[in-house]
Amino acid sequence: MKDRAGRFILQPAGYRAFIPKSLPPNPPLRYNEELQSLLSRADRSLARLDGIITVLPNPDLFIAMYVKKEALLSSQIEGTQASLEGILEFEADLTPRDDIASVREVINYIKALDYGIRRLKDLPMSLRLIREIHHILIEGTRGSQRNPGEFRKSQNWIGPTGAPLSEAAFVPPPPEVVLQAMSDIETFLHARDKIPPLVKIALVHAQFETVHPFLDGNGRVGRLLITFYLVWQEILSRPVLYLSFHLKKHRTRYYDLLMKVRTEGAWEEWIGFLLEGVVKTSEEATSTAREIIALKEGMIARIYEHAISSIHAVRLIGLLFQKPLVSANDIVAGLALSKEAVSELIKRFEKAAILTEISGKQRYRRYLFKPYVDLIARGTREKDGQM
Repeated sequence: MKDRAGRFILQPAGYRAFIPKSLPPNPPLRYNEELQSLLSRADRSLARLDGIITVLPNPDLFIAMYVKKEALLSSQIEGTQASLEGILEFEADLTPRDDIASVREVINYIKALDYGIRRLKDLPMSLRLIREIHHILIEGTRGSQRNPGEFRKSQNWIGPTGAPLSEAAFVPPPPEVVLQAMSDIETFLHARDKIPPLVKIALVHAQFETVHPFLDGNGRVGRLLITFYLVWQEILSRPVLYLSFHLKKHRTRYYDLLMKVRTEGAWEEWIGFLLEGVVKTSEEATSTAREIIALKEGMIARIYEHAISSIHAVRLIGLLFQKPLVSANDIVAGLALSKEAVSELIKRFEKAAILTEISGKQRYRRYLFKPYVDLIARGTREKDGQM
């Protein structure tokens, strides 16, 4: 069973690289009672999440904000430091509070995810799509010199920053094996079999991370593949499941189980872990969607409590859910009001603690809809601890 996922093979240069076996695993997966139960719960949780999204005031806006959260969490797993506020500031052409290189990596992740979802309308899951996504993901970032959109032609390895190959924790397959290993993944994705979709994408994600086909960005591309696959298979009507919340929270276990698959063939244990993530992440997103509905109702109640009961105030609440970081000019354009009327509305919204001025300037001020941003940002900040 130890070589169920593949074997470490001595290379001419003197190191051992892992050569994976093609999917599906052999001997075949064993679905014990616990794994069957987890699979059923994961399927139900996904269905509930997909259903509740349809009753949101504007599901596309919720998804757009949640994409930002996923981009942050997936990038943070790789050590990137950025915040949701910093991303919103960058998108509003402000100087972000975070390291600009980190912000660009998150912005690229958002672009890659959006591009992939659109591309799936006329292109199936394929090596071509994976390469296109990778190019978008790392172009113009710290990894941009590491062959964007191309499978590697040199050996890479996983270990402490700066560690030589001799001290690697894991050495993926040598470059001459990469294209065939990736072609095997593509074949498995398209195979007509009876493997449940959530199990299939768990196998694919682990295999992709094992092949490590790029010189940079493998973790982020591998996590994007999960969302793309679920949309491609029409398991989700919209891209609303993002597992990075679970994987960041249990980062050590995540990496340990990937290694355990390679060294012990522990496919079932890995699949159980990912299914747990589907359940918990679906439930968290469903809860957040309900909280957004409640927040909007609460904001309407708050403006009445503060005697800001005009139709324009109600419309401004709606605008803030679309654009949680705004300037006075944004509101003028969005509500077709005079600058004087908008200035008065902003003052009242600040007093009611709905808007918070964040630029610190006298001119060209920007205002954050903090209650909404705080709700979406849960789990992305260091002070959130274990989320």
